[in-house]
Amino acid sequence: MTAIIEIDNLTKRYGGRPAVRELSLEVQSGDIFGFVGPNGAGKTSTIRVMTTLLHPTAGDIRVGGHSVIKEAREVRSQIGYMPDFFGVYNDMMTWEYLDFFGACYEIPQNERKGLVEDLLELVDLTHRRNDPVEKLSRGMKQRLSLARTLVHDPQVLILDEPASGLDPRARAEIRALLLELARIGKTIFFSTHILADVAEICTRVGILEAGELAAFGTPEELQQQLMPTRRVQITVLKKLKQAMSILNKLPGVTFPENEEENGNPNKVELDFYGTDEDLSALLAKLVDGGVPVLHFTEEGRDMESVFLRATKGLVT
Repeated sequence: MTAIIEIDNLTKRYGGRPAVRELSLEVQSGDIFGFVGPNGAGKTSTIRVMTTLLHPTAGDIRVGGHSVIKEAREVRSQIGYMPDFFGVYNDMMTWEYLDFFGACYEIPQNERKGLVEDLLELVDLTHRRNDPVEKLSRGMKQRLSLARTLVHDPQVLILDEPASGLDPRARAEIRALLLELARIGKTIFFSTHILADVAEICTRVGILEAGELAAFGTPEELQQQLMPTRRVQITVLKKLKQAMSILNKLPGVTFPENEEENGNPNKVELDFYGTDEDLSALLAKLVDGGVPVLHFTEEGRDMESVFLRATKGLVT
């Protein structure tokens, strides 16, 4: 795959305070890239440099091979930007809002009508085409804002907190839209605090803290890098000592300090270092050893756990 966004030693300072410190990463064409970090980590500063709204203190960002410093106009033609707030134009209907931005991009009037209708259909707002924009719900405004980023058919969508403040249904609608846009070939770079969304739709993730990249990779890679051990809970039928005898001989098995305090004399918790195949083999060893296993479960390694493991609570 080809890198469509290249962040090269980016530094951004406000006065003497660094918001971003020598940040480097690549986003591949077709990625849904989740840019994650606590408040003040430098996410919005990075996005504003990427969208040519801020000039970097040092380093550069290239979008589609174009430098944000030297080729800002070319970068702007490549990107669709959705900020973390929605600019409402009073007395403008939904379809007029999109038509206005089409005119700003110099799309001929005879082409704009079909374009507007297609975009309204894509974001499921056709039934609200004649509603005043300011009367739309927050979720509808977010979908309309996303449609606005697509007016000039950019290759890269840069979205700052697109699901912030939305209810669960509206968040699900935004997620579905992002997946559909990726399916038709768009590259999506979005910042978020909602870690469940990252786990569900992102192909790659960058975790930023205090302006520096704390972790980078696919969700699965981050889980393996930051949480190499797996917490497993096993409940057996009366033969716990026999189970412990088997488990103590197996490689990759350790026991947490409080494993005898779980309140169930037939249950054991362990930390296991190994693959899915290794974990399956562990269960087979117990069964082959005559241990009646009632429950065999692994605690989930979710993105919240990965995020907490990668970050330390630092601020810039």
